[in-house]
This record gives sequence, structure tokens and C-alpha cells, in this order.
Amino acid sequence: MARYLALRVLQAIWVLWAAFTLSFIVLYLLPADPISIAADGGGAGTPVDKAAIAELQARYGLDRPLWEQYWTALWHAVRGDLGHSIGTGQPVTSALGDALPSTLALTGLALVFATVGGVAVAFAATYTRRPWLRTTLAALPSLGVSVPTFWTGLLLLQLFSFQWRLVPAFGGHGFAGTVLPAVTLALPIGAVIAQVLTAGLAATWRQPFVDVALAKGGSRWWVQRKHVLRPASVPTFTIAGVLVGNMLAGSVVVETVFARQGVGRLTQTAVLAQDIPVVQGVVLLTSAVFVTVNLAVDLLYPLLDPRIAARSGRSLAAEETPEPSGTVEGVAIRG
Repeated sequence: MARYLALRVLQAIWVLWAAFTLSFIVLYLLPADPISIAADGGGAGTPVDKAAIAELQARYGLDRPLWEQYWTALWHAVRGDLGHSIGTGQPVTSALGDALPSTLALTGLALVFATVGGVAVAFAATYTRRPWLRTTLAALPSLGVSVPTFWTGLLLLQLFSFQWRLVPAFGGHGFAGTVLPAVTLALPIGAVIAQVLTAGLAATWRQPFVDVALAKGGSRWWVQRKHVLRPASVPTFTIAGVLVGNMLAGSVVVETVFARQGVGRLTQTAVLAQDIPVVQGVVLLTSAVFVTVNLAVDLLYPLLDPRIAARSGRSLAAEETPEPSGTVEGVAIRG
């Protein structure tokens, strides 16, 4: 287990380094100058003092060679210093700290909605014996994935905020101000969960141990909960990292539609202004969340399916067992 964890930590470090490097290269290949954008007020057309631009470039180290900028930024990032925003001058860690609570509340509630809705649709689609209902429920995830997030958000705003006036339209706080953005963000994620879990449940129902459990007198509902759900949910947990990434990416659209402050709006503003330190900070934060979720999922696998732990134990035992003396390519020679 210690060796496994060490390898996973090394993989996480590699992913963080690759994300930092790729974002650095892409941002510096863009033709626009972030200092000029910041000095021009985002393109307001006001005259820009060249001396002031040169001073800002020297302050942020943008007048140095590219390789020197890269190593300096990487060394500071390793020490936890993500620099300062070019547009506001605020430390990037402070900007992320201010924006993160709102996004965590949004994504947390959306994950609850997506999980409950996706599991409910998958359970109903595999539990029912009515073909028409099974077909209808199985088609819902495809519809949820195909509908654009911004269209869903605008539709929910029109119905629940402008027409029925049940929740605030923009910038609300608490559950009332978060429920519509969370539902908007949860629909495509819940659709993916329903798709994968439905396929897993259907495949597990065809396994021989399910027939044995039914033959012993277990009801379909009891067998589905006790014997089918855990092994069928392994593929769903496998894509957990992708789902978390989709939620963070979707928060950009959702927070823009609902005028919410968070990491999504911070990312949008930073990309438009080509604020390199802020964009790199967001990339590192997203990558850290991604590798942490994937590591947690890997550690949960044996709890979901004990056969995984058994196979892993046999593999480790085979690696650690030395070959017997007097063998050729692992085959014992008998005298």
C-alpha cells in the first residue's frame, strides 16, 4: 500500500507540473499583452503611457526571457506563492480564497442533486419490468447531456424567478439563491451518472450470483440494494474525476448566467484580461482537486468490490515472491 500511495503521489505531482507548464505555454503564446490590457482598462481606448507599461512589465518580470519567467514562476508555485493578479494587484491565493467558498457551495449542492437524481433514474430504469417505462427512463440521460447548460439556466430563470418569483434571479445567497444554479449544473452531471450506473446495473443483473440471490428468495429490490449496487457503482466512481472537472468547468457558465461570484467568474475575468497568474492559479487548483478525487476513488475501490482488493493482493504477492532456484524463465526444472 505504501508503494502504491507513493506512486500515486508522484503521478499527482507530475499532473500538477504538466498542467502548470501547459497553461504557461498557452498563455504566453497568446498575441495580446496582459500589461497593455490592464493599463488600457480592458480596452477602453484611453491613451497608455509606455513608461508605465515598462514599469509594470519589470514589476511582474515580463521583461525577462521566457525561460527565466517560467522557472521563477514554477519555483514560487512550489513554495505556495502564486504571484499577484496583473489586473487587481491582489495575491492570487487571496483571490482564490475569496472565490472558492461560493463555488464550493454551488458544486456541493449540485453534486448532491446530481447523485440523487442520477441514482434514482438508474434504479428505476433497471428495476421496473415495464418496457415502455424502462425505455423512457433510459432516454432521459441522453436528453440531459445534450441540452446546453446556459439554455437550462435561462429556462429555469424565466420560470422560477421571473414568472413564478419563487427564488431570486441573480446574486442571491443561501439555499434560495443557490438552488437554481445548482440544478442547472447538476443536470448534465446527473445524466452522466444515470447513464453509467444504468449500464453497470444492467450488466450486474446478468451475473450468476444475482440468480443465486434471487433463487434464495430475495426480492428484486433487496437484491438490487444488497448485491447489485456496489459492484455496479465501480464504473461510476471511475469517472468521478471527470465529473468533478466538468462541474468546475460548468461553473464558469453557470456563475455567469446567474451573476454569482466564484471561481468560474474569476476564471472568466482572468482569461479575458489574460491575467496569467490568476489563470495559472485556477489551473493548479483544478488539477489538485482532480488528482485528489481520483486518489480517493482509487482507495474506495476495495470497499465497493472486495474482488478488487483480492486481485491486488494476489498481484503484489506474485511480484514479491522470488523465483525458485533451479528454474528457467520461471519454470521449475525437475530432476
